[in-house]
Amino acid sequence: MVTPTTIRTVDLRSDTVTKPTESMRSAMANAEVDDDVLGNDPTALRLEKEVAEIAGKEAAMFVPSGTMGNLISVLVHCDERGSEVILGDDSHIHIYENGGVSSLGGVHPRTVKNEEDGTMEIGAIEAAVRSPKGDLHHPVTKLICLENTQANCGGRCLPIEYIDKVGELAKKHGLKLHIDGARIFNASVALGVPVKRIVQAADSVSICLSKGIGAPVGSVIVGSKKFITKARWLRKTLGGGMRQIGVLCAAALVALHENVAKLEDDHKKARVLAGLNRIERLRVNVAAVETNIIYVDIPEDPKFGAEEACKSLEDVGVLVIPQATFRIRIVLHHQISDVDVEYVLSCFEKIFHS
Repeated sequence: MVTPTTIRTVDLRSDTVTKPTESMRSAMANAEVDDDVLGNDPTALRLEKEVAEIAGKEAAMFVPSGTMGNLISVLVHCDERGSEVILGDDSHIHIYENGGVSSLGGVHPRTVKNEEDGTMEIGAIEAAVRSPKGDLHHPVTKLICLENTQANCGGRCLPIEYIDKVGELAKKHGLKLHIDGARIFNASVALGVPVKRIVQAADSVSICLSKGIGAPVGSVIVGSKKFITKARWLRKTLGGGMRQIGVLCAAALVALHENVAKLEDDHKKARVLAGLNRIERLRVNVAAVETNIIYVDIPEDPKFGAEEACKSLEDVGVLVIPQATFRIRIVLHHQISDVDVEYVLSCFEKIFHS
């Protein structure tokens, strides 16, 4: 066991904190580029084609962030102001994206409870659907959004059978289905199923390149050619039309080719860190650790909550973030070593045994 007597820095705040690898930097420096707003950047076109094929969709488009990718997707599907999207009450779109679907798109969010496994009950989703033939006091539902993996539920993977049922429900009511697939590669690896099968029922998917696979910037949204044509107009409206983006897409291609294979190792390290549950004063739902996210519940001491615990851990070089008053979030990524994991375990043990 590595003891915390010699301080090292282990950054577990998110899988977005990774630094570009040497192969990424080399690819960026040598990227073939052109003006993407004019549709001519060859490296961007290559990335988009590859991600579309991975997802089994007709077309794809690079965007600067997952937030923009989700926003554009919602606005394409909810093309009338005042229409409604059904989504989880603990979903990233609802909690962490500045309410953009409402403030910028005039789309009304209708939340359904996220269960512990990240799903929303099928019956609850159907009960939330509001038809244009219904009460004129209500907005009209046009879209259902899922998140896979579901981050706030601990990086849980939505089962394929569940996604298929939601897809069937959407079709039954004439709705579209969007999947926030920020960590869809984590889900694919954990489930042992290709991405295209996981998202088969979806009309659109937002796939993050920095979460999970460690590219420095960006996401790709995928869907039909008609969907992506509309999406390009919205990307330009939102200020996301950039020029020589091949510099960024080159790094993303390296991430796709080199880092997806590393995700299983991230998941194994997460399961090792779930051993924090063996420390008497800590609680981890070990069964819920399916991918690279761990939530650690600490004693409900009003003088030593998650903020104070994170500060104590930072003092010994372990960077994590508070998820709630007495809950800490840990996220694994490919730049965390086995030695780092041992060090983190020893630091937690020292702080919570004292």
